[in-house]
Amino acid sequence: MVRYPSSSYKRRRGRIRRRTNIISALVIIAVAVAFIFGRHLLSNNKAETSAALANTNVENEISSSMPVLPTPAPKLNPEPRPSKIAPEPISEIKPEVTQRVDEVMALIDTKPGGIIETRDRLNQELSMPMKEEQRAAIKKRLSELADKWLFSRTVFTEDRLCSNYTVKPGDMLRTIGEQYKVPWEILKEVNKIRSPELLKAGETIKVIHGPFHARIYRSTFTMDLYLQDTFIRSFPVGLGKPGRETPTGLLIVKPGGKLISPSWTDPDTFKRYEADDPDYPLGSRWIALEGINGEAKGRIGFAIHGTRNPDQIGTAGSRGCIRLRDDDAVLMYNLLMPGLSQVQVLE
Repeated sequence: MVRYPSSSYKRRRGRIRRRTNIISALVIIAVAVAFIFGRHLLSNNKAETSAALANTNVENEISSSMPVLPTPAPKLNPEPRPSKIAPEPISEIKPEVTQRVDEVMALIDTKPGGIIETRDRLNQELSMPMKEEQRAAIKKRLSELADKWLFSRTVFTEDRLCSNYTVKPGDMLRTIGEQYKVPWEILKEVNKIRSPELLKAGETIKVIHGPFHARIYRSTFTMDLYLQDTFIRSFPVGLGKPGRETPTGLLIVKPGGKLISPSWTDPDTFKRYEADDPDYPLGSRWIALEGINGEAKGRIGFAIHGTRNPDQIGTAGSRGCIRLRDDDAVLMYNLLMPGLSQVQVLE
């Protein structure tokens, strides 16, 4: 006879079946989640690996495309370059220089107007390397020639630095000097004119084609005078004392800075001196300078001036100014043109 389960048995069996289904469902869900998460993780790892490989390839490509630079050599102190206008030191007398100079000097006696050709060729020799004794000898001869072609009324037809000028109505010695870039005082002196007011229309006078310039060498206490680029003569000078050295560089004659026996105030004691004072320290001429290049750039208060104490020449005893014997200071005053004449100070 068939027996049917009781109702309690049916309920118990139903609960077991439901638990089994729930557990199965949870297992299926867990497996699905693990599968999905695993695929995502694997995908990320592959992406990171690919990106890393890509970056490595890019870096390698940049590195391979860049030029290989050599290892820089250690820096050395640059070798000082000699000044372009400083004479090249030579230890021995060069016979060929002496021979050329003798040949050039012979032109004065063998050719009409040989003074100008001699001057120009000797001036070219100064740019050649030679011993200082030879250079000094050439400068001495050029200075002697300047007395004939420059500081006289004679005008040589071949000369590019001097010429004759016919005075026009209304001309003044000052305006003629400005036209030729020289002070009127040198025209008055060269032409032996007693007074500028005596200049007459139709008169022929000698004019000089300026401007004049100067070079000062601190090591030798020397000033060289040039007309344009032609050497004229040398002067001994006094310069600034230690701590107040005359600055190297380029200076220009200050417009309005040329004075005769000016009043002067000592910048240290503030004592004021007049030209008739017995202890007046300046000579009769003052040529103010202003710096435009080098150490001197932007500096003022310096001047070329005379002195009543010639023992100061050839020494470093000034406050930076350039001292000259008084007669040399007068000559420089008559030659240097404000705003145009340059003074180059070299070591």
